[in-house]
Amino acid sequence: MSRLSGRVALITGASRGIGAAVAKRFAAEGAHVILTARTVGGLEEVDDAIRTATGQSATLVPLDLRKTDQIDQLGYSIYERFQRLDILVGNAGVLETLGPVAQFEPKLWDRVMTVNVTANYRLIRTADRLLRASDAGRAIFVTSGAAQAPYPYWGPYAASKAALEMLVRSYAMEIASSNLRVNLIDPGIVATKMRVQAFPGEDQSTLTQPDAITDAFVALAEPACTRHGEIVKAQG
Repeated sequence: MSRLSGRVALITGASRGIGAAVAKRFAAEGAHVILTARTVGGLEEVDDAIRTATGQSATLVPLDLRKTDQIDQLGYSIYERFQRLDILVGNAGVLETLGPVAQFEPKLWDRVMTVNVTANYRLIRTADRLLRASDAGRAIFVTSGAAQAPYPYWGPYAASKAALEMLVRSYAMEIASSNLRVNLIDPGIVATKMRVQAFPGEDQSTLTQPDAITDAFVALAEPACTRHGEIVKAQG
């Protein structure tokens, strides 16, 4: 039996990279996936891959997480169609650029904080009741090793991920007596577009590919998961 059979899963940033890989794997495990991203073409490519592999279709929701009011509308739409949400994967994130904190442009700072922190707060706010309506609600948020140790020129991104970790772990403590399980996942070094932004001369073929880390996401998403309030490393 598939590990996520019959589950309803929302995945942000699902048009490419880790989000797309998780979407395909969840669908292969029997979940109905709701996929959001700004890139419509990318979402359609993921949907085509899911249809080819499983014979099922995804629900596609073009969404710019910087327009945070749209996240509330997404929650209403999920309730109207499914009355619940079994799995939330807060994967979408941006790096924008690397640079000295003192010279970082305010508009770029705002984008990083909005997508990496505020959008996930709005997702929690919107999805909490939907997850509680599930018999085994599961929420997974993607963090980074950058949150754990300071590096020069990574300040805004690292600060956003550190803030995300504190936000999610606080939420996990608040709902500890419920049937929800909430965790963070650190994917490690993976061949993604963001990795290219940070290390443009790197040979991506030598890196772990996104589909190689999906086991960790499935383990945290399935009803049998008992982990809660943890930061889980997808590799090693």
